[in-house]
Amino acid sequence: MAKIKPFKGLRPPRELVTQVASRPYDVLNSNEARKEAEGNPKSLYHIIKPEIDFDETTDEHDPKVYDKAVENFNAFQQNGWLVQDNEEHYYIYAQTMDGRTQYGIVVAANVDDYMNERIKKHELTRRDKEEDRMKHVRINNANVEPVFFAFPDNEALESIIKKVTEGKPEYDFTAPDGFGHHFWVIDDRETIDAITKEFEKIPYLYIADGHHRTAAAALVGNEKAKQNPNHTGQEEYNYFLAVAFPASHLKIIDYNRVVKDLNGLTPDEFLEKLNKDFTVTDKGTETYHPQHLHDFALYLGGHWYSLQPKPGRYNDFDPIGILDVTISSDLILRDILGITDLRSDKRIDFVGGIRGLNELKRRVDSGEMAMALALYPVSMKQLMDIADTGNIMPPKTTWFEPKLRSGLVIHKLDD
Repeated sequence: MAKIKPFKGLRPPRELVTQVASRPYDVLNSNEARKEAEGNPKSLYHIIKPEIDFDETTDEHDPKVYDKAVENFNAFQQNGWLVQDNEEHYYIYAQTMDGRTQYGIVVAANVDDYMNERIKKHELTRRDKEEDRMKHVRINNANVEPVFFAFPDNEALESIIKKVTEGKPEYDFTAPDGFGHHFWVIDDRETIDAITKEFEKIPYLYIADGHHRTAAAALVGNEKAKQNPNHTGQEEYNYFLAVAFPASHLKIIDYNRVVKDLNGLTPDEFLEKLNKDFTVTDKGTETYHPQHLHDFALYLGGHWYSLQPKPGRYNDFDPIGILDVTISSDLILRDILGITDLRSDKRIDFVGGIRGLNELKRRVDSGEMAMALALYPVSMKQLMDIADTGNIMPPKTTWFEPKLRSGLVIHKLDD
């Protein structure tokens, strides 16, 4: 059962929210953050990407950069740009993209639930990335950015979300990328207690996005517990900031591949090799989108092709083997193109579906890449099945959009 609690959120005043709120730290580089924050001292980038306050040659992992983060974090609070709520609350955070809105509940999730795998993951994490975020959590003594969870649909929680969101939101704005962000404060004690009790009925939470942030937040909480001789389990550091969405609200979009060369093959030779494992259909010059699971779109030499694996080329009963990302990684990238490590091979790059298939076409037509492969997106059911069976998805499998906006609410690790 999922153990969560309300918390005293640290938040910007309503009139400052659009100046404070930012994209997550990991979706843009330092120069992009520097440009977005230009002329805006209230931008959260000064806390989550504090290297923007230094010369461009400064290493973002320099100790003085982490020191700057906490200096800025303290200044935001002293200046009234971030103000802590007097009481513990849950919050509703909704996002709108392309006319579709998804509603999440902002909670303090439990560190032990992560350590004991009641919070399930589907991706591997890298220790260097964990350590970077752990330093950030330690020095600020806060979870400045939320993690993105999913949970199995729950009728009672849906009813609570519906009731709360009939009221006027605390924040309601459209970000520069065109996505809408809406935020409600739950201050009714009966509703708060009902949310806590309903989550106790949910056996597992699932990390949708933010595996490194989740690991970092939980590991710092676990450190603090071990360092405290009077630890009781009730301290605020036993919890970390998460936004949990009903699974049916979420939509995973495609995560596509572009490859620099054909491993010494001509386009015709490459297509001939594909014929061994796939039914290859030339779709002409009009952009072709994968239509269903096990339908791939290949862009090569100005033409789009449909690739459908032939019978027996994958295992319907293997939760990893049935994934299109596995089929394409094994039968195309590995067997034909000689790409075996998706994390480190410089011949391959990955393009989130939010950029559209025209971005794949552009990169091939420019000569930068030799071919592009578009995949049908993974479903939430597949993600949860994989997590439930203790399996790990291949790299670069899922892309969630819209991303959570950072800075709407922060969780401090002391009361």
